[in-house]
Amino acid sequence: MAAAANHSATGIRIDLKIISEMVEDGSRVLDVGCGDGELLAFLQARRHADGRGMELSMSGVQRAVARGLAVIQGDADTDLADYPDGAFDYVILSKTLQATHNPRAVVEQMLRIGRHAIVSFPNFAHWRTRLDLLLHGRMPVNDLLPYSWYETPNIHFCTIRDFTDLCRDLGVRVKDSLALDAAGEVQRFTADSRWANLLAVDAVFLLEK
Repeated sequence: MAAAANHSATGIRIDLKIISEMVEDGSRVLDVGCGDGELLAFLQARRHADGRGMELSMSGVQRAVARGLAVIQGDADTDLADYPDGAFDYVILSKTLQATHNPRAVVEQMLRIGRHAIVSFPNFAHWRTRLDLLLHGRMPVNDLLPYSWYETPNIHFCTIRDFTDLCRDLGVRVKDSLALDAAGEVQRFTADSRWANLLAVDAVFLLEK
């Protein structure tokens, strides 16, 4: 699978820029799996967000805290349950869903503690991934999926169609959905779009109950 263009003109990763545009000014935000706090810092500067972060790796927490961000160490699979209902306007999970042990429960928790959930993930149904599997019969290793199958942190790869099916099962409304292609171009798509499932490198969903 070809990697999409990595960064926007603002210097932030393109998928994170897309996410930031879904967040209303002044919102209470929890960024789950926030890494070094790149998105949180951007949201606070550009959206005046009241931002909090959760990150599994201590090194990521330390880098985020060094930026002056309110980030704690935590695991999406277990620690979201500690937050009260409706604590945030937006709960964000960026390119982390596939690394969780129970993606369904994580999405449910996100929509319990937030009015909206924003989820982005690599689309494993991209045509080049399909072609790699067809021609070589091995799990692809490339810029987007840089790990060999035996050392990858990813547990549950999914496709756009898989995720829209999950949303239906949960009774979740897809308020917006965007696809990012290999050239970094962004397109809106309907939940059942076969073209998005075939051509999108990454997908970003804005969800609400």
